[in-house]
Amino acid sequence: MNTDATHAALAASAFTANNLKGRYATALYEFAEEQHALNEVIAEAEGLLKIISENETLRNVLNNPSLDTVQSKAIMAELMNHCGFSQILQNFVGVVANNRRLADLKSFLMAFFALVNLRRGITVAEVITASPLTDMQRAQLKDRFSQAGYNKVDIQERIDSKILGGIIVRIGSKLYDASLQSRLNRLYNVMKGAA
Repeated sequence: MNTDATHAALAASAFTANNLKGRYATALYEFAEEQHALNEVIAEAEGLLKIISENETLRNVLNNPSLDTVQSKAIMAELMNHCGFSQILQNFVGVVANNRRLADLKSFLMAFFALVNLRRGITVAEVITASPLTDMQRAQLKDRFSQAGYNKVDIQERIDSKILGGIIVRIGSKLYDASLQSRLNRLYNVMKGAA
């Protein structure tokens, strides 16, 4: 899965089938699976999520409550046709537009990726470092995850120079912060309390 989709999955890692996002995600997943097109729909949903993330004009259309259902559905149909998305994804977006939920489309896709990971037994681990990981560090992380009981882990790396050094790992609902910035903040708080 690409980084955009994985960030989406991380944001929706606590998948709940009974909420609105979960119901839409489940409907898309089950229909795609029934049509034997799940992998194709996953790839297309990643593409659509990327378009939404990168295109401010599209985000404005999705979040514009003054557009009526016919207008917003026509705009989305044109985009979907132009980009060559499958009928399954086009129909899904059409249902979302008919239900006046286009503002929620991104969160529905995020929930869809969370469901894909859940059904495939994949745990997404977001790893934040100040500089890129080496191959050796990556192998050590995979080994640590395996020791902790995470057998199928999709490691997504992100560079953030603000942490100065060290590592931050977010896996499921757990956060491990061993960054230099965090250590400096703790030291500052200890020193401040001692003064």
